[in-house]
Amino acid sequence: MTDFSLTDLETIIADRASVTDGSSYTAKLSEKGVSHVAKKLGEEAVETVIALVSEDEERVVSESADLIYHLLVALRLRGVPMSDILAKLGRRTAMTGLEEKASRPGDPTS
Repeated sequence: MTDFSLTDLETIIADRASVTDGSSYTAKLSEKGVSHVAKKLGEEAVETVIALVSEDEERVVSESADLIYHLLVALRLRGVPMSDILAKLGRRTAMTGLEEKASRPGDPTS
């Protein structure tokens, strides 16, 4: 078990996004903008699904880490802090999943 958190990753991404010496993948990725990062996020989502269905646990872990990293880069570019996501999850888990889905206005899946 590790003490590393999504908030830690969010901080590292913010720090590395401002690196200007060409050594940071996060900075290079961020420079390309949210549309590019969103496409990368989609690619990572597909790769994660494939790993979940047909690959070993190590690949699932690796692809999941890539997916989460790219999501956090995209959220940073949109100005959405992890604290907002965690607060939303906290509110949602205060009730059952079915109750929470039913409470969403206009949700066609409820």
